[in-house]
Amino acid sequence: EEEQRDELEALESIYPDSFTIVSTDPTAFSLKISTEESILDADKAIISVTLKFTYAKKYPDEAPLFEVLEEENFPFENTGEKLEVLIEEQIEENLGCVMVFTIMSAVQEFLNQEDDRFKQEIQEEEERKEREMIEEQERKCAGTKVTVASFLAWKADFDLKMQEIESQKKKQEKQTKKLSGKEIFLQSGDIEDESALLAGEEAVEVDESLFEELDDIDLDDEFDIDSDS
Repeated sequence: EEEQRDELEALESIYPDSFTIVSTDPTAFSLKISTEESILDADKAIISVTLKFTYAKKYPDEAPLFEVLEEENFPFENTGEKLEVLIEEQIEENLGCVMVFTIMSAVQEFLNQEDDRFKQEIQEEEERKEREMIEEQERKCAGTKVTVASFLAWKADFDLKMQEIESQKKKQEKQTKKLSGKEIFLQSGDIEDESALLAGEEAVEVDESLFEELDDIDLDDEFDIDSDS
């Protein structure tokens, strides 16, 4: 009984906010233990469990009874079952010694591990979804993956097409230049359209006075023209 009283005092000191005496005959009490609340993640659900222990008359030489009174935010369907197995193992291993604090320490570690495993699975699932989304976007936007070889082949084809375009452009510019008078004559075969000829060549200024002076010249005086011819 002295060992039981000493353990009760120790448990009340260690867990002042959650230790509650349920009955004195037989001695029974409850304890609540939780995962630690994260300062960085205030919205994170806290996993907790409330356990009831009942001393046997010959405790600690005789195993205590335990009961899960309440469980909160257990992350997996088998978390409760695994917890009970853990407590039974701790009782068996520590039989003959006061053991409730040892049991509660093991439960605390177990809940933390379950919490970490749950968060890890959530993170992996989020990463998987993100990868799938990125891969889907790449399939939609990227098409064929660009390599050095494919880029060089594309560049060579692009340069060739640009050369062809430049060549056609120069040819077109040459054809659209203003034609000279000679070119117009050669194309038309005659000069019926005098205006076209003048459009191609610069106009030649003619001095009409030269033709007026010819009227004053007596061709018969200058040349001996045979009238019979």
